[in-house]
Amino acid sequence: MMANRHSEPKPTKIYDEVMHANHGYAESFGDKANLALPPARGFAILTCMDARLDPAKYAGLAEGDAHVIRNAGGRASDDAIRSLVISHKLLGTKEWFVIHHTDCGMELFDGPTMAGLLETSRATASFDGTSWTNPQSEGGSPDGWHVAWLTFKDLAQSVRDDVARIRNHPLTPKDVPVWGFIYDVKSGQLLPVE
Repeated sequence: MMANRHSEPKPTKIYDEVMHANHGYAESFGDKANLALPPARGFAILTCMDARLDPAKYAGLAEGDAHVIRNAGGRASDDAIRSLVISHKLLGTKEWFVIHHTDCGMELFDGPTMAGLLETSRATASFDGTSWTNPQSEGGSPDGWHVAWLTFKDLAQSVRDDVARIRNHPLTPKDVPVWGFIYDVKSGQLLPVE
């Protein structure tokens, strides 16, 4: 049995803020308890976890409208494809949108950089606009060398690659359109990628 590396955390200011916000949200939950399990508008979005992106706003979504799958870079990882396939097969989505964005942090490093940083420290790294460094060395792990970080240098090509990977995946139905876009963080526009 593996020993637990972490002790139970104590509530923080952020924890308290989230719980307070949730309390207010739950008090006015109303009819949302009656939302159906399948997404009402029948589509799914695969996009980046970047906090500047709000898929509900840029795609005009209300709760219950669509599935939103998020990861670093909005990449078509095995897990993202797993979610899209479930979204269609069991919950009836009929279109999928892959949405990457300008000014993405995934363009600022590569796999060896990330693995090298993690090898000496798990603490947050610093970026000077050119390179990443560890401000402290508290002991890391070589396990970062075994992760596919899915970084990229060409934003439009990353969208094309992910759309192609999803379209050509053996579990993707041929009648599900897969669209590719870049979200512009300066204008809020969705820009189609051919």
